[in-house]
Parts: sequence; C-alpha cells; structure tokens
Amino acid sequence: MKLIFALLTCSLFMCSCQENAKKVQSFSTGEKTSQSVSEETASATPNYHHVKVKEFLQTSSYTYLFVNENDKDFWIAVRKLDAKVGDDVYYQKALVMNDFKSKELDRVFETVLFVQGNTSTPPTSSPSAKMPAKKMPPKVDKKIEGIHVNPVKGGINIAELFKNKEQYAGKKVIVSGKVVKVNNAIMKKNWIHIQDGTSDADNFDLTLTTQNQANMGDIITIEGTVFLNKDFGAGYSYDLIIEEAVIK
Repeated sequence: MKLIFALLTCSLFMCSCQENAKKVQSFSTGEKTSQSVSEETASATPNYHHVKVKEFLQTSSYTYLFVNENDKDFWIAVRKLDAKVGDDVYYQKALVMNDFKSKELDRVFETVLFVQGNTSTPPTSSPSAKMPAKKMPPKVDKKIEGIHVNPVKGGINIAELFKNKEQYAGKKVIVSGKVVKVNNAIMKKNWIHIQDGTSDADNFDLTLTTQNQANMGDIITIEGTVFLNKDFGAGYSYDLIIEEAVIK
C-alpha cells in the first residue's frame, strides 16, 4: 500500500513539473513577441521631411525656398535665414497655404508650406524632442480682407509698429485691431491675434499676450510692452510680440 502511494505521489510531481515547463515555454514565447514589436518600432521611418534647396527668395521676415524631396519640387517658407543652393533643410510640420500672395515679392505662390522648427540637421529621435513640454498657439499666416481699424489718439497702427520695431522695442505702445484668433490659458496667458488692415511687407498680424479676454471679431485697443526676437521654444519664436497687454 505504501509503495502504491509513493508511486502516485511521484507521478503527480512529474505532471506538475511538465506543466510548469509548458508555462515557462509560453512565457518565453511572449517575451520574444514583445521584443519583435520593439524592434519594428525602433526601425520605423523617421517622422520628418528632408529637402534640398534649389532656389531661394528673401523678404524682410521670411525666406522662401524652392526645394526638392523624393523627386518633387515645391515651395516652403521659413523664418528668415541665410540660405544657399544645395542646403539641406529638415522639418516635421508645416501649414499648407494655397494661392498665397507675398506683397513684398509681388508674387502669388500656387502652394507654399509655412514651416516651423526647421533645422539644418536631422531632428533627434528622442521622445522629449518629439513632444514639446508646452503646447504653443499657432500663428496666423493669412491676412483677413475687409478689416479697417484706425488707431486711437496716441496709438499706432500695425504697419508702423513693424516698420519701426527697433524704435519701439522695450516700450509700451497702444494698438487697435480686430481679433482674428484667440488661444486662452496657454502658459498661463491668453494669446490674441489682431489685424487692423495695414501691413509692413508680410507683417500684418500682431500677436499679444494678456490676462484679459476677448472674442473672435471684437474690435479692441490694447496697451502693452513690445518685445523683439522672443523665443518660447518648440519652434515658436516671434520677431515681434506684445506682452503683458491690457485691453483698454
């Protein structure tokens, strides 16, 4: 009887060992599948465009580049830079504009891509580079037709501000305009774009930050301090911006 009991115990132990072996084999297979997915992710195509400059046109604020990518030629616009034929340009995001007219060049581009955050070297593949720490408000690249807002007494228009921006740098100015874009509560500020119908070359849209609020279409008068070459990171920089604005 004792012999039979011992044989049964041994048999159960062997079955248990075989079952555990199956579990280990299954777990190992799962790990291999997970590794395969990771390798596919690592070898994925980089999320950026690489173009080569074939021609360029300069304005006071922008550089227009005629570029080639994968045997396709097209125009892109970037913040003004020193460019030459043969340069490499890398970018990740762009705003497509159709039938865009540059008044400074007196030319209509059938299609032009306004690029932000362009570089001369490939963007880093690190997660921190792909995900900006703060979301920034998009810029306005189109002049709204039919806007005519005159400056109040003691104020200046947008054309005058951009034309003589060095003169106004660091000073408070008063500007009136129509609200064409609003982004609230970004970096603890409200971001407002106004236009008054005037322009200096391609500069027709004025960006300001404020703690006040305004609605699309409002005609407002603001007073704030002029800052030049303000860089907020993540590819968002402003040749001119008004900060700490107060809506009067």
